Amino acid sequence: MKKYFILLCMLLSLTGCGEYNLEDAINEFSKSVENSKSYKTNGTMEISSGEEIFTYSIDTYFLKDDYYKVVLVNQTNNHEQIILKNADGLYVVTPSLNKSFKFDSVWPENSSQAYLLQNLVNDIKNDANASLEKKDNGYIIKSTVNYPNNEELEYQKIYFDADMNINKVEVYNNEDIVKIKVNFKSVDMKAKLSEDDFVLDDLIDTENNNANNSGENNETQNNENNTNCSEENCSDANENTSCEGNSCEEQTNATLDSIIYPLYIPSNTHLSSSETVSTETGDRVILTFSGDKNFVIVEEVASVSNDFEVIPVFGDPLILNDTVGALSSNSISWHADNISYYLVSSDLSTAEMVSVARSLGNSTSVMSTK
Repeated sequence: MKKYFILLCMLLSLTGCGEYNLEDAINEFSKSVENSKSYKTNGTMEISSGEEIFTYSIDTYFLKDDYYKVVLVNQTNNHEQIILKNADGLYVVTPSLNKSFKFDSVWPENSSQAYLLQNLVNDIKNDANASLEKKDNGYIIKSTVNYPNNEELEYQKIYFDADMNINKVEVYNNEDIVKIKVNFKSVDMKAKLSEDDFVLDDLIDTENNNANNSGENNETQNNENNTNCSEENCSDANENTSCEGNSCEEQTNATLDSIIYPLYIPSNTHLSSSETVSTETGDRVILTFSGDKNFVIVEEVASVSNDFEVIPVFGDPLILNDTVGALSSNSISWHADNISYYLVSSDLSTAEMVSVARSLGNSTSVMSTK
């Protein structure tokens, strides 16, 4: 009897009575991620900006070593973009425009990413003051974060069940407000993926076929009633315009019916000129801001490329409120609500450029060009 009692005590000391301490919890989570040859996750991501919340469905795929695919679909307008990293490079693909940014970047190692498990492990290991809380049949690990392009984000809480399976991530600002929330609906750490699942050409072919099939199904309806387009985005819809819900895409002769102004402008800086010019594909608006921090914003109706177009970028992918853009040392390019934006400045810091970009697209900052 005494022998069994000693054995039971030893087992309890090894298991911690069924509970994890901080070191054990970190080791358990780290081991599951680092030992995985490939994984895939499915869930949602919410980004809070002011009073608005932008929600994405998000699927992530990982294959050792350094292969990533992140499929993001905006749940408001079904705008889909894919972040793809393979042996050839890093891409952000926008299937609806038949375009992709190709980056010269070390993403995702250069910043925190709440939806990538490796980055969560790195955040925890890099924080000597990380903490563990036992709560509601599970655990919460709290750690600092590193978002170079969003300095207001300070720490995160990573939620696990009783067996250290990840459930949720919340990223907080310096006022303890949740700004990013990722809910994991499913996590498969033995996904059996291969390099064939990360081929750019296959991805484009698949997306284009899906788009073509969708276009064929909707062609009759669009021809019969192209007033389905929103008046603000495409009041001059014609046979060169395709409408889907409240968004429109014009192939040629596109008219930009409204100018989007930023709600955030650095102090001692003002709008000095607004110019509309005609190009081969339609109108282009050039907004020039002058003062202590000079910068220029270019806006035009997004055009669809006939052949898949790859645009080189020296920088990193940037998730704005409702889209993924391309951030370089002195510019940001992105597409949102059927408009292409380009922001460039030699005076603004990266954080200031991001703040200006994030402030665009609010309905209160729209002015008609008519």
